[in-house]
Amino acid sequence: MNNYDYIIIGAGASGLLLADAMGRDSFFAQKKILILDKNSKKANDRTWCYWEKGKGQFDTIVHKEWDNILFEGTKISKKTKIDPYSYKMIRGIDFYDHYLNRIEGYENITFKQEEVVDLLETSTEVTVMTLNNSYVGTFIFTSLFDYKMTTQQQKYPVLQQHFVGWEIKTDKPVFDASEVTYMDFSIPQKGNTRFMYVLPYSNKTALIEYTLFSEKLLPKEEYEEAIKKYIWDRYKCESYEIIDKEAGSIPMTAYDFREHHTERIRYIGTAGGWAKPSTGYTLMKTANKIPKLIDYIKNGEPLKKLKLKNKFWYYDLLFLDVLHFDNANGYKVFESLFKSLSPQMVFKFLDEKTNLREDIIYINACPKTPFIKAFFKRLF
Repeated sequence: MNNYDYIIIGAGASGLLLADAMGRDSFFAQKKILILDKNSKKANDRTWCYWEKGKGQFDTIVHKEWDNILFEGTKISKKTKIDPYSYKMIRGIDFYDHYLNRIEGYENITFKQEEVVDLLETSTEVTVMTLNNSYVGTFIFTSLFDYKMTTQQQKYPVLQQHFVGWEIKTDKPVFDASEVTYMDFSIPQKGNTRFMYVLPYSNKTALIEYTLFSEKLLPKEEYEEAIKKYIWDRYKCESYEIIDKEAGSIPMTAYDFREHHTERIRYIGTAGGWAKPSTGYTLMKTANKIPKLIDYIKNGEPLKKLKLKNKFWYYDLLFLDVLHFDNANGYKVFESLFKSLSPQMVFKFLDEKTNLREDIIYINACPKTPFIKAFFKRLF
């Protein structure tokens, strides 16, 4: 039988965390659940990073964590301990292995490697068409994202956080394994907001990413040439081995993704607007939203009611307006923040846990003119 109560499309972070939450909850014990993904999830195709106080739900699969960060600007260089936070990194392959192994233990959940090509919705069910089969589900949760979801509107700017990363191994010790280079804006900006991001695993191995906040992608060669130049300029290292590569693009937009939800289809993860608009960090926001989504499902409430907007959504919107209007000077915002504030304060604000007094302190640390201009453009 190809009929299911719930079908989850996409076995990324949101899909696997949702499936695992369903598997652990007795409410879903008698429900048939299907997960579909075009990939086998056997490749290390990404990394997730986040900061956290103390122990957390992903600690058993954390690949590396750091207690110090470095911020480099054009005018400042700031090395800081971040306790009580730790900066943590998970490899994609470890995440997939862990959660797929857990899901294998749930008799009512099935994972199939198939590519979804279409959804056909009626008032009572949704038919999910794959390249070789069709499945019928009462409710669908899909994490399949397409930039067309956000670009067919003019109300909200749509930027991309796009990057290429190399994991390298050097022939001599050049890295400080205790310290993440969180943002290095000392590199040429070339009309965009550009920075280097370095995650050292040891004094000879690190993941180095060239990252941009802008509207359009670059030719692949431009990312890689920037990484090569940085390795030499920063570490004076000519001899190294490229162990692995990764690339990605995360939408940066305050667009309300709920417009795409229907009565029986709910977008989750990046496709549901779960990535934080101003930073692209998604894993912890996803982990925090899954319990809320589970409650909505169990209570039978319309899924469109799961709102994303709060005061931080408005802050993010203004920040994206600033980047959209003057992308070449985006580095000045971050440099001003890290010059005036501790990274702990920045992390607390980005975690959306600050009170109004702390919000004002954070806002006062930002350059005033671009945000005032963005505010009045948005207002009128």
